[in-house]
Amino acid sequence: MEKKNKYTVSIYAENNIGLLNRISSIFLKRHISIDSVNSSPSEINDIYRFVIVVTVHELLIKKVITQIEKQIEVIAAFYHTDQETIFQESALYKVKSKSLFEERHIQNIIKNSHAKIVTVSPEFFVIEKTGFREETEELYNELAPYGLLQFVRSGRISVTKEPLKISEILKKN
Repeated sequence: MEKKNKYTVSIYAENNIGLLNRISSIFLKRHISIDSVNSSPSEINDIYRFVIVVTVHELLIKKVITQIEKQIEVIAAFYHTDQETIFQESALYKVKSKSLFEERHIQNIIKNSHAKIVTVSPEFFVIEKTGFREETEELYNELAPYGLLQFVRSGRISVTKEPLKISEILKKN
């Protein structure tokens, strides 16, 4: 049996209403759970990039890419392994301010995790951490005992190590 791998799917498309819904339904129909989704403008004016992370067999991701590329707004879709990409996630942690002032150890946790405090108020402070998912989860676990009020993590942001040559694909169309 073929081993499941983690893949980062990059989709370059026009950002039309309903596109993300149609793309996610392609994964749903194949019973593929999406680990994370991120959407943002790309390096090309008026073209958006969707980054979706999934864990599947390679044969299945090839079929999914073919289906995604059939969507009229999609210019190109690619899939890559973790070894072929450079990726990060960002996380925000909202913690009771009392912890910052009363528990000196929390300042060492922040410093050692290479996180930074982005805001402080009398009731709470917010920490920002960028890194791999394991790093943001580790910081979550370390901060939880100190009164973690809120936590949010972005989807993966990713660039490929090799050029995608999306501009060349656009010139052909």
